[in-house]
Amino acid sequence: MPLRSTVLLIALCVSTAALAQPAEDLRDVMSARAYGMGGAYRALGLGTESILGNPAAMALFPSYRVEGTGAWNAVTKEGLLGISVLDAATSRLAMGVDYHWVSLGSGGARSSAHLSSLGVGLPLSQAVMLGAVARYLRLSGESRYVNSVTADAGLLLRLSPSFMAGVSAHNLINTGNSELTRYFSGHLGFLTQQLTVAADVRADFVTNDKSTFTYNTGLEYLFGQVLPVRAGYSYDGFNKVSQLSTGLGFVTESGGGLDIAYRHDLGSGDGRLLALTIRLQMK
Repeated sequence: MPLRSTVLLIALCVSTAALAQPAEDLRDVMSARAYGMGGAYRALGLGTESILGNPAAMALFPSYRVEGTGAWNAVTKEGLLGISVLDAATSRLAMGVDYHWVSLGSGGARSSAHLSSLGVGLPLSQAVMLGAVARYLRLSGESRYVNSVTADAGLLLRLSPSFMAGVSAHNLINTGNSELTRYFSGHLGFLTQQLTVAADVRADFVTNDKSTFTYNTGLEYLFGQVLPVRAGYSYDGFNKVSQLSTGLGFVTESGGGLDIAYRHDLGSGDGRLLALTIRLQMK
């Protein structure tokens, strides 16, 4: 192959990876519990991360929750800090607000993202819930600036007391920014008093002008009503990387507590992520 063609091909691959990465980074914002379960959480409604996942799940369990999360990738030096509040107890209409600061990239390509979300969830019946979120992103770096508003919507079905299924659509407002490309998710969740199993799939038909899928699955087992143990697997369709995760937690009588998680990239991946979430809950 001629040298010029080779250089152009390499440049194309690099630019494609750079385009995909910002979108996936912001979709990877979640709680330590969700990290520990491989990123499979959208059908569960067990934490304030519902504001970032399927907003319909905000109305699944009536309660008042406050969560603070921090995460750090020891290899890429990327991290996040977040706080969120969810009120699903005061009225039938659940409302939640979430703010995350996210550090992206490295060196001269490093950017700081401020991601703010305001969401509502409404149970139409015991079996059907709807939700919507308005989201604002302000991102700045040496070569990138984003100041955009977009929205998500979700539907969640309680098929039985233990089995949930949902779909959600994200970034429905086209902002023209690679960080906020549109994608869709389908998710399943099974919950009992001790065992939780979940699976998510995300489909992006816009970024890179092709179909890209990301898969997440995980489980949690609660020992003695106070010690949840978690494990999960995810496949990042943008970077072609598999990830294994694990986590532990402590649950108080009111449902609050703390969670820690570790996620390890396999193969050519360079992610070694640690996360901690502190939870307060009142019913």
